[in-house]
Amino acid sequence: MAAVGGPGPGGGGRRGARRGAANILAQLRHGQLSGRGLTRGAQITEALLKERDKQAKWNGIPLLLQKLYENSHPNSDFSQCQSILKEISPLLSMEAMAFVTEDRKAAQESTFPNTYTFDLFGGVDVISDDLIKDCLSILYNTCICTEGVTKRLAERNDFVLFLFTLMTNKKTFLQTATLIEDILGVKKEMIQLEDIPNLASLVSSFDQQQLANFCRILAVTISELDTGSDDKHTLLAKNAQQKKNLGPSRAEVNQATLLNIPGFVERLCKLATRKVSETTGTSNFLQELEEWYTWLDNALVLDALMRVANEEAEQSSTESSDESGLANTSTRTQLPHSMKIMHEIMYKLEVLYVLCVLLMGRQRNQVHKMIAEFKLIPGLNNLFDKLIWRKHSASALVLHGHNQNCDCSPDITLKIQFLRLLQSFSDHHENKYLLLNSQELNELSAISLKANIPEVDAVVNTDRSLVCDGKRGLLTRLLQVMKKEPAESSFRFWQARAVESFLRGATSYADQMFLLKRGLLEHILYCIVDSECKSRDVLQSYFDLLGELMKFNIDAFKRFNKYINTDEKFQIFLNQINSSLVDSNMLVRCITLSLDRFESQSDIKVAEVLSECRLLSYMSQMSMRMSFLFRLINIIHVQTLTQENVSCLNTSLVILMLARRKDKLPFYLHTLQEMEYTEKYPGFILNNFHSLLRFWQQHYLNKDKDSTCLENSSCISFTYWKETVSILLSPDRTSPCAIVSYIDEAYMDIDRDFTEE
Repeated sequence: MAAVGGPGPGGGGRRGARRGAANILAQLRHGQLSGRGLTRGAQITEALLKERDKQAKWNGIPLLLQKLYENSHPNSDFSQCQSILKEISPLLSMEAMAFVTEDRKAAQESTFPNTYTFDLFGGVDVISDDLIKDCLSILYNTCICTEGVTKRLAERNDFVLFLFTLMTNKKTFLQTATLIEDILGVKKEMIQLEDIPNLASLVSSFDQQQLANFCRILAVTISELDTGSDDKHTLLAKNAQQKKNLGPSRAEVNQATLLNIPGFVERLCKLATRKVSETTGTSNFLQELEEWYTWLDNALVLDALMRVANEEAEQSSTESSDESGLANTSTRTQLPHSMKIMHEIMYKLEVLYVLCVLLMGRQRNQVHKMIAEFKLIPGLNNLFDKLIWRKHSASALVLHGHNQNCDCSPDITLKIQFLRLLQSFSDHHENKYLLLNSQELNELSAISLKANIPEVDAVVNTDRSLVCDGKRGLLTRLLQVMKKEPAESSFRFWQARAVESFLRGATSYADQMFLLKRGLLEHILYCIVDSECKSRDVLQSYFDLLGELMKFNIDAFKRFNKYINTDEKFQIFLNQINSSLVDSNMLVRCITLSLDRFESQSDIKVAEVLSECRLLSYMSQMSMRMSFLFRLINIIHVQTLTQENVSCLNTSLVILMLARRKDKLPFYLHTLQEMEYTEKYPGFILNNFHSLLRFWQQHYLNKDKDSTCLENSSCISFTYWKETVSILLSPDRTSPCAIVSYIDEAYMDIDRDFTEE
């Protein structure tokens, strides 16, 4: 120890003390990194620590940790540990508060000597074994301020699982939950929920507030790690990953574990649909907020709530003739209500997210059955006006430094999460009709009867006791707010996606007419043409929705022509389509399929619309179809295919399948060859298309869901899809329908392997 603590030659006085302190710090950090030599403060003598403490400005932390280490063994005086922790805790809390309230960049560039010293002298390792409330607070504050601590804790799987057992203690629940959430956020490997001791009994012991907070933790354990950027990952990379991971992922296993907990989904549905008036009393809520106040990421939320309450009080006092005391009354009555709303919004956010992930998982049908039985949809319908899509007050609840329209606002986030849930719920599932009420279901039946077509089986089989009640169902309410949405609103994308998911699957004339009668087509065209929407995401969602709304529906094309009634409007519409075919190709596919069907019909009404509709006349020109086909193939390549742009490949295939039906496939291929030569790139398009179709075979032939989607969206059997691709890929250069027949040997480049680069 002399080598560690003794002053070197000429090292007397303050400078020597500082050098000695620096030497100790350097040796400690080296020992912790290498596992050799000096690894914790307890190995240093008390005398040396006292000598160095004042000059090094350690604030007595190493000495306190040494005492803590001595008293943290079995049969030690635990009360002594607690008193030591109470001395340490304020030293760390002040720094953590500064960290989250200062400018973040400045905070990151500054140093936090107390938390750094605490970690360096082994504080994190000492208290990890006997966690109590003060320990949790210290660990949390150290994780916030000192880089690497959270990751080190995350590597200790036994410690992470142990933390879950502490959640049974109501006094430390919030602190434990917050610490677990932070640790899981940096953990390299997702934990297995089934490894948590007595998970089912733990969850059943939670009250509703605790369950909602527990959902924050569950979100990390049931979501695939790359979900957020799913469209950006190439299909080549995804396919390669799927070959490596033959079994279910950890997230999927965790989803199954949750669904096996008795009553779990039912409790989530009750939480998601309960009204603010049904929540716990104000006193319990305020007590919980007081607990949270010490947890720094919620301090700003409380500040925001206080500001709202004061504004409400001032507004009430100004509006009243009796200003003497009404403000105080308002503060007493309004503050708890504002807090309760915020409270409930935050809870519902977490719960809806978990339900949404479960709806998209492997057990989708099981989850669908349960949330239908527990009346999630009617419950959300009853909350729509008063909570989910409530009107913003003059002082909407937002976090410090944000505004009402910021995506971080709880109000905004709740709306988006609600729309994502509707999208997942409706997508390719017959339970989508639960979004309507009984009168609206009767309207669907009447539409089918008037059109002399059979009712959709799913409409007939819908359990009327599980549908929405009230004057309007959830889908109709959504349409109403959608049409009122400002042009720059961030909700437009999610609203369009949610409504489009209701139409996905086998095309239903009655579903389309239900929405057409409510002015949806005119609203979409107004957004695309009159407001000349510039957002690519919103435009794509509108084009996709328009495609589903108009497909095979002659009435929709008639309405389209009535709205787009000038050449100027039609040109703006075409410009929007042509500005990005990746975004508009699903609409191009819809028009192509619809035109093909209409041309085969002998109905007078259809013939009239065919002759008058600008859109159908435009697509009926061979040159236009060939132009779309050429560009669709040209904008995608195997190495850049994603879930977002693979639809361009399928749209090009639809155009060629319809040509094959009319024995025009050779003509289309020959025209592509001529276009290549015109562009001075012989072989470029057809070689690329050949590679794309080879990938198509690899990607789709083992995916039942994808093939079903292709059939439903095109009304072309998957067998015909497969046959067409095989014919196009035939190696026989004498075949008039084989791509190779149209590539000169000098430009042939079809055997290249495509691998993820």
